[in-house]
Amino acid sequence: MSEFKELIKSFSKSREYVRDFFVYGFKTRDEFGGWSGRTYDNERRRLESWLWGYVRQDYTANGKNIYLSIDSNLLDTNPLYRVWKAKSFTDNDIMLHFYILDYLQKYAEQTADAITDGILAEYDVMFEPQTVRRKCNQYARDGMLSKEKYGKEVLYRLNPPFRKTLSAHPGLANALAFYQLFSPLGIVGNTIMDNASFKNKLFRVKHSFFVHTLEDEILLDLLCAIHEEKSVLLNVKSSKSDIFQKTEGVPLKIFISTRTGRRFLCLYLPNAKRFTSIRLDAVKQVAIKEPYLDYQTVKEHLEKNKASAWGVSFQNSNRRHLEHVKLTLHINEYFEAYIITRLEREGKGGVVRRIASDTYCYETDVFDANEMLPWIRSFLGRIIAVETDCPKLNQLFQCDFAAMYRMYFGENAQISDEDDMEDSNE
Repeated sequence: MSEFKELIKSFSKSREYVRDFFVYGFKTRDEFGGWSGRTYDNERRRLESWLWGYVRQDYTANGKNIYLSIDSNLLDTNPLYRVWKAKSFTDNDIMLHFYILDYLQKYAEQTADAITDGILAEYDVMFEPQTVRRKCNQYARDGMLSKEKYGKEVLYRLNPPFRKTLSAHPGLANALAFYQLFSPLGIVGNTIMDNASFKNKLFRVKHSFFVHTLEDEILLDLLCAIHEEKSVLLNVKSSKSDIFQKTEGVPLKIFISTRTGRRFLCLYLPNAKRFTSIRLDAVKQVAIKEPYLDYQTVKEHLEKNKASAWGVSFQNSNRRHLEHVKLTLHINEYFEAYIITRLEREGKGGVVRRIASDTYCYETDVFDANEMLPWIRSFLGRIIAVETDCPKLNQLFQCDFAAMYRMYFGENAQISDEDDMEDSNE
């Protein structure tokens, strides 16, 4: 039987486990489909070790379930950053790490060969020069070392400690504390704070979306592709069927929902000649391909189309270019002027008109009218009519209204002509 180890080799695997416990944690051991019992136990133990202060358990009729309970407005950092820091290493890895840093602290700039000889002389431990050079190059990429070439020699030296950098620039530490709590890729700021032994004492977030840091590895690859104007090949897992599919396209923008924190990749599909959006948590792997020659042209087209996108969707089931939505509302002009202000503020360029006393009309044209449904629902009780050329929006809205009616008046209640508001018309 293999021995349980807390450290991991692949973050992508642990990302899925942590997301399942965080989002779908109210399940028993038997309800986590696709996992063996041993795999579940190992990942549960890792989770309890990484996030010991936030793991809760509850007993139901079906058995015990484990879940995460995190109150973001009480925390100075994202506890899920701990998952990023649990990576496996060999004994030689950890020994060489401290030997290199200790030796360069004593002898400043050195070549890889000199470091190898110095480790043998100072600590009586032998490493291959190629192993030391590879480790020094990795640390240079990670920013721990500086690397400069003088003639045929490559010299490595330690970068200044983060503590000195933060002390030399007043206000930088607080900017870093703000960044690691609010920004995508906040793990970078959090790691710097750990190295400088600095704590966030100023900032708290009332509503934060901690779980989305699990996508930052994918996000970094996509941002690199966007910066370099290259196409990508994505391995995408369907949230409905759990089927994987390959998608090739040109990444243009990352959209972030202010309501849920969920992130979407806006991708241009050259073969279909259209834009599409993919949830970032559905992307499992990114392969960066060659540069896309018409990148700027496609990006300009996206900027034009954004004005007609209600959310992140650029298509509809009828393949029409745009769908029209007209919302007629009863608004008390004396007491509810704030509703009119809200229509203008949240309407994303739609036209607001007064058509009668205490009656207003809002009209807009969007790519996918179905995305408007949650916003339209928020005016329920004031809605006189919803008119649209999107049949699905009509159907969903009427079903929602009927379900709410039954909720208040009983399962067998039927909406009569007297109770019904005006029908939604196409």
